[in-house]
Amino acid sequence: MQLQTVKIENPDELNFVLGQTHFIKTAEDVHEALVTTVPGIKFGFAFCESSGPRLVRFTGTDDALIELAKKNALKLAAGHVFILFLGNAYPINVLRTLRDVPEIVRFFCATANPVEVIIAETEQGRGVLGVIDGLSTLGVETEKDIQERKDFLRNIGYKIK
Repeated sequence: MQLQTVKIENPDELNFVLGQTHFIKTAEDVHEALVTTVPGIKFGFAFCESSGPRLVRFTGTDDALIELAKKNALKLAAGHVFILFLGNAYPINVLRTLRDVPEIVRFFCATANPVEVIIAETEQGRGVLGVIDGLSTLGVETEKDIQERKDFLRNIGYKIK
């Protein structure tokens, strides 16, 4: 077995979700779920098929996001792994909906951070062991940090003022 890391290419620091699915129907089901959850959503979705023709299957509403998803999925080339790039939404807006898509079996991360995916490769194929999401923690928040966190959440509309 060989271990390696694959860096997710995300030049604009977009929010994305990385996970695993299990069926070719995923592309259509994710598309329908997203457009009915967030009207006008911009996204690109791609997943690695791991049987049959073993293609990168894809869908979306934004050509640039679709291309970014396809490029990253092909770099990963790991069994049934998917990547979803979001343009005008955040993971918090869609994760509950994605959890209800029957084909989705797990999430590895939902982030805009730099991500490295830890891949194991055997004679049979490739699989994701885990992810390194962002950078190492530097300390514990102070009272000032707590207030800044609370202010930030209220300023972006996620908490009542």
